[in-house]
Amino acid sequence: MNQVAYKFIVVMIAILTIATTIVSCSGNSHTELNQDATILAFGDSLTYGTGASSDKSYPAVLEKLINHNVINAGIPGEISEKALLRLPALINKYQPELIIICHGGNDILRKLDLNETSKNIQKMIDLAQINKVQVMLIGVPKFGLFLKPPAFYQALADKNHIPINNKILPEIMGSNIFKSDHVHPNARGYHLLAENIALTLSKTGALSD
Repeated sequence: MNQVAYKFIVVMIAILTIATTIVSCSGNSHTELNQDATILAFGDSLTYGTGASSDKSYPAVLEKLINHNVINAGIPGEISEKALLRLPALINKYQPELIIICHGGNDILRKLDLNETSKNIQKMIDLAQINKVQVMLIGVPKFGLFLKPPAFYQALADKNHIPINNKILPEIMGSNIFKSDHVHPNARGYHLLAENIALTLSKTGALSD
């Protein structure tokens, strides 16, 4: 077996393995989105698409996969405290039916108080729900030997009865074939992230079959 064929097989095995890691919080679901619904992808560099071109970011790929307008509202380097301040204007401007919150990574990297991070994300959820906007959470792992999102992500999902995908980012960040550097996916990684989000939204009822 030549090296190219071997690498292809390794990639396909990794994709098939990761495709089985979709996790949405048990019992938590979405209302099906209207055909003209806008989705707000809200986060930091993982949402912005650092490590790939803008058309390869997960919001851009997701938009093509699900045929809904997806707004990329990611700002690289942003901490959750700053994100909370800009969310109300985005909700008012875009009137989304769904917000995908993928935030907290920079708080983790800067070793900020994660209790405050949890409170900030809770306030984001509150803002969405007050405005009758559905929410999906994406858990961001601590970057180290063991890639696992802090427990507050699942706790927030349980408390607010919202779906969460808590495993896809750890799986992507644990494989060099999906990374552009030690904390950011490459184009292949973002595509896999978008596919997993689309599948999660389908499983939770936000998308029709």
